Amino acid sequence: MRFDNGRESSNIEDRRGQQAPRRGLGGRGRIGLGTIVLALVAMYFGVDPSVVLNGAGVMNPPAQETSRPRISSGPGADDTARFVSMVLADTEDTWRAVFSAGGRRYQEPRLVLFSGATQSACGLGQAAMGPFYCPADGKIYLDLNFFNELRDRFRAPGDFAQAYVIAHEVGHHVQNQLGVSAKVQEARQRLSEREANRLSVKLELQADCLAGVWAHHADRSRQVLEAGDVEEALAAAAATGDDHLQKQARGYAVPDSFTHGTAAQRAQWFRTGLNAGTLRACDTFSVATR
Repeated sequence: MRFDNGRESSNIEDRRGQQAPRRGLGGRGRIGLGTIVLALVAMYFGVDPSVVLNGAGVMNPPAQETSRPRISSGPGADDTARFVSMVLADTEDTWRAVFSAGGRRYQEPRLVLFSGATQSACGLGQAAMGPFYCPADGKIYLDLNFFNELRDRFRAPGDFAQAYVIAHEVGHHVQNQLGVSAKVQEARQRLSEREANRLSVKLELQADCLAGVWAHHADRSRQVLEAGDVEEALAAAAATGDDHLQKQARGYAVPDSFTHGTAAQRAQWFRTGLNAGTLRACDTFSVATR
């Protein structure tokens, strides 16, 4: 990607090196060990952890933590963190323009860099969950070590694979801004687990498509893409498909438990957004996904 001289976002909250407040286990108003495990599993498979935490009556307020609103570009600066900041800034420029063209105002998300664990308005966020978006506070949470896992475990290296991950989470923020997330969450409460999972798949595939829409506009206006970049993003999308992850973890896949979509679906919808560059192209809810 051509981001050497890109603008850095002012919406970076750097909590790396800070220890998340410790919570007791069990008891009223505290997070039990079983609840933590359920929340981790839910997050891993794409379910909003607040559903688990709210159900247990243990939603915790976000911790009071200091933040560095901007990452220095001086000597010794963290190159990966700067790259994240520049990608976030580029998504801000793109979605601000897209929303403006549709007569809307885009409210930028904040991206929290953390190490190990941190508090969010959706509960305790841990590195094992991978990157996630919390609609309750409008923040994206990212432990940069995930990019090592993306390269080593998922075999999806490259800077554009990393940019895709960020753009996907920003896609969830776009959905939140448009009211899509709230409608899906409300609908899921009335459905069976199987049907609720299907709605989650549609939501995640739309976020993949929205990541493609960002890439379309970023390249068209700023020529950021280089040879091989699209392939990197497609590899990352495919590597995190439910079928791939489940087969990797237990040797077989259970389609009714999918919450993100298959490898082929995720790659297909990213490419759809990339080719079309419009919100209209990302209506995953009007087409069959299974």
